[in-house]
Amino acid sequence: MITFLVSIAILIVGYFTYGKFIENIFGPTNARQTPAIVNNDGVDYVPMHKQKNAMIQLLNIAGTGPIFGPIMGALFGPVAFLWIVIGSIFAGAVHDYLTGMISIRNKGAHIPELAGKFLGNFSKHIVNVFALLLLVLVGTVFITTPASLIDILLDGKVAFGVILGAIFLYYFLSTILPIDKIIGRVYPFFGAILLIGTIAIGISLIFSDYKIPELSLTNMHPDNLPIFPILFFTITCGAMSGFHATQSPIISRTTQKESQGRYIFYGMMIAEGIIAMIWAAAAMSLFDGQTLSEVIANGTASAAVNEIAITLLGAIAGTVAVLGVIVLPITSGDTAFRAARSIVADYLNIGQKKVFNRLSIAVPLFAIAYVLTKIDFNILWRYFSWANQATAAIALWIATMYLLVKGKNYFVSLIPGIFMTYMVCVYILNAQIGFRLDLNLSFIIGLAMTMIITVLFFMKAKKNKAEKIEVDIDIEAA
Repeated sequence: MITFLVSIAILIVGYFTYGKFIENIFGPTNARQTPAIVNNDGVDYVPMHKQKNAMIQLLNIAGTGPIFGPIMGALFGPVAFLWIVIGSIFAGAVHDYLTGMISIRNKGAHIPELAGKFLGNFSKHIVNVFALLLLVLVGTVFITTPASLIDILLDGKVAFGVILGAIFLYYFLSTILPIDKIIGRVYPFFGAILLIGTIAIGISLIFSDYKIPELSLTNMHPDNLPIFPILFFTITCGAMSGFHATQSPIISRTTQKESQGRYIFYGMMIAEGIIAMIWAAAAMSLFDGQTLSEVIANGTASAAVNEIAITLLGAIAGTVAVLGVIVLPITSGDTAFRAARSIVADYLNIGQKKVFNRLSIAVPLFAIAYVLTKIDFNILWRYFSWANQATAAIALWIATMYLLVKGKNYFVSLIPGIFMTYMVCVYILNAQIGFRLDLNLSFIIGLAMTMIITVLFFMKAKKNKAEKIEVDIDIEAA
């Protein structure tokens, strides 16, 4: 219990202290007009209020990550709490804030365009593939996971195909319609359901007879999977996630003032960390490792979510909590496809004011997603996890380059960037979906690869400084 309460307190304090520190390093100013004002097109660039933007950002970045990830991360034991707290404050929230703010300073640019500007054109093409792969995988996974939750909630009374079709239709409309027509209107209600359900789970857990375990560095995973690097690919959205780098530019195009950035980007990542803490603690309290592993194996993490909610809150309130969980993947799946459409449009320089132009990109994306729904969920998730964290590492390198060229403290993004790069290298070298090398050998080769990437980065930084690249676009003159 003490570990849980202290962790929540640290996350909140982190927003007011380290979050302010990061904001001061970046230096937002309301003297600059944002893309939402200057490039207002009534579709993607639309100024919206801070609170609405914050709620959309939270729901965009969350997905099932801060719930499913921590539940699966709970298999490792209380050591997972450390990654949620440290990762959220010093990596995830830094990643989200800098990605969002750098995008604001560059006309709402998505991560491939930012990679091309700061890391080179080759990086732009690589990141474009990574981002699209990530977004289509996320969109596909977040069609099947809410469908499975709804199926459990309705006890199979509605055909699974009908549920999938309804989610597909909602995603399609959210992808092609102006952002303030559906997303801007329904997200506040979705957010209320999520927050009420999550807070109820947390309060019930504290006052229940279930014991929240205290911090331990012991690896309790029933299959003895290694903490390094597996934990960092299991708990992603609740601590550090590259998916967020694809979502923040959506809100960078609707943010009214730069000063709102810390609340919208850094703050919502901290909120996501709190959500992750609550669900991780609940999973550890209600199940032992072996039982939790069996529940997940028999019905994915959806089954564990349902059992936790009903056990702690009862049938009616538990159903509300499950509805809150269903909201998360739905409100990330829709913006995953929306971000994919925007990235393709930017990459091919296709204007998005005309409905036909939006349809010409959206229809093929949904066709691909439909095919992917026929593939095993677990296979999709393994590839998503690696692509997700690889994108996070790239986003942190972009942020580091931005700060370095501007002569600011770049270590705040460099350190987590190097760490995530190392984890990404080790994982793909060792994993079954990768090169299947011995773990110890993977640690050594991964270290060498990370050092090479770091050296190449500083060589590029030296060149960028010599060429005096324009890191902030004067959008008023653009």
